[in-house]
Formats: sequence, C-alpha cells, structure tokens
Amino acid sequence: MKIFIIFVLFISYCFASTISVIKVEAMHCPLCTTAVKKAIKELDGIEKVSVILNTKEVTVTYNDKTNLKDILTAIKTTSYEGVEISTIK
Repeated sequence: MKIFIIFVLFISYCFASTISVIKVEAMHCPLCTTAVKKAIKELDGIEKVSVILNTKEVTVTYNDKTNLKDILTAIKTTSYEGVEISTIK
C-alpha cells in the first residue's frame, strides 16, 4: 500500500510540472547564463533550470506556483529578453 501511495504521488508530481524552452538570444558568456539562471531560480515553483550558451536556450521545469509570464519577467530583470520556443504541460 505504501508503494502505491508513493507511486501515485510521484506520477502526480511528474504530470503537475510544465517544461518551457526559452530563447535568450543576447546571452554571450558564462556570466550571462549564470545571471539568467539565478533570476529564474528565485521564483517560487521552479523545479529545474538548464541554460545552454551555445544554443542560447533556457529550459525551465516549473509547477503551478509560477508561470511563463513570471519567468520571462525574471529574465528581463537581467537586461535580456526571453522568447518562448515551446511549452509542454
């Protein structure tokens, strides 16, 4: 029974997450990626942030405590502009 409950919680956790890929074209160095990542991580509901400088893409996994608009606003606080490429709920 405990295993079943853990399984149900795990499945609900997995399906409660949203993954967005955001293009931040102006990033040009590791400090840029660090600033963007830090700004996003400060939001409630962020589960994972991955920034790839070569592709200038940020992948964010988050729950219902935040949304894409808040993430894009957080990116703007770093003087960069983010554009949504895709979102999977």
